[in-house]
Amino acid sequence: MTSNATLNELGEFLKQGRSKLSPRTVGLPSTTRPRRVEGLRREEVAQLASISTDYYTRLEQGRMQASAPVLDTIARVLHLDDDERGHLFRLAGRTTVRIRRRGVQKVPPQLQRVLEDLTSVPAMVLGWRGDVLAWNALAAALVTDFSRIPEKHRNYPRLLFTEPSMRDLYADWETAAQVTVARLRRAAARHPKDLRLIALIGELSMRDRQFAQWWGDHRVAARTAGTETLIHPVVGEVTLDCDTLTAHTEPDQYMTVWTAAPGTPAHDSLRILASWGAGHHLPASSGWEV
Repeated sequence: MTSNATLNELGEFLKQGRSKLSPRTVGLPSTTRPRRVEGLRREEVAQLASISTDYYTRLEQGRMQASAPVLDTIARVLHLDDDERGHLFRLAGRTTVRIRRRGVQKVPPQLQRVLEDLTSVPAMVLGWRGDVLAWNALAAALVTDFSRIPEKHRNYPRLLFTEPSMRDLYADWETAAQVTVARLRRAAARHPKDLRLIALIGELSMRDRQFAQWWGDHRVAARTAGTETLIHPVVGEVTLDCDTLTAHTEPDQYMTVWTAAPGTPAHDSLRILASWGAGHHLPASSGWEV
């Protein structure tokens, strides 16, 4: 049983931890409005950790004990090193055990070969969090040059909500974004202890008001087929069929492909885009581990 004095010390340790961080440090947008507290606010830490503000407030005030998974997430949010994390767990009266993380996602060679052979069809492989694991040159030409994005930020939901060019790309961005949020909620239900997914949801909830609103709707969606209309800066408006394929050997990886019927304006646009992409040397991936 943890004493009240120790819980109070835990609260002070958490206050000290968040006071050392700035919104920019954790990927939140900076504003010109004056901040009443030094460092992060309680509600910001709570949202980044995907817990309620009331829960975090009671924890910081020494009025409750947190579970090991919550402590582990808070340690990540506050950027604690191993020693600080161990101290946090000791104050909370918890055993310092690492939460088991999912294994590395790696695109299998056969799927990579399929991706590279699709020279006339834009295609990319996403992981369960929406991480862009691999893509071909035409996908880079159609969507964005993924190679220019740091690996840790190469996540499709994150790009959709944080990159202005992605908002301009989709003719109906709101529908595409709402479907993406619903897919993330389905992934969160299947992987509730995935710390990177928890951190992603917390970050997007803080950075984008619409994401936070749609996340609160509790809508769930699977990956399905449909059509998408894109406004491309080179070929203009193009409506493509969009399908999601799943390999039996890698059920948590999804290949998204955009196609158009031969002889249609959209098919001609893809051919033009392929030539343009080759001229600009947009690279395909060689696979990515996360």
